[in-house]
Formats: sequence, C-alpha cells, structure tokens
Amino acid sequence: MNIIYFLIGCSILLALIFLAAFFWASRTGQNDDTYTPSVRILFDDEVKSDQADIKSDEDHY
Repeated sequence: MNIIYFLIGCSILLALIFLAAFFWASRTGQNDDTYTPSVRILFDDEVKSDQADIKSDEDHY
C-alpha cells in the first residue's frame, strides 16, 4: 500500500513539473509563431484530384 502513495506522489510531482514548463513556455513566447501568418498567403492550397471518380470513354464500351 505504501508503494501506491509513493507512485501517486511521484505522478503529482511530475504533473506539476510539466505544468510549470508549460507556463514558462507560454510566458516567454516559446509558442509564438510570427513567421507563418505573413507567408501563408503565398502558399497555394493543394488541389484534390477526383480523377479516380471520373470514368473515361473507354469504360463505357
């Protein structure tokens, strides 16, 4: 039973460490992306090809 209390304590400690790392990263701007919005308009969207659904004339004979 003591091992369960030890593992619960370790998991709570690990969760707090990850939570602190998340808040640190958020406050210091680690998640900010200033480059992508400025070049997003330059990238073309990929065109989906529906050629598999279209039957050719040879399939009708």
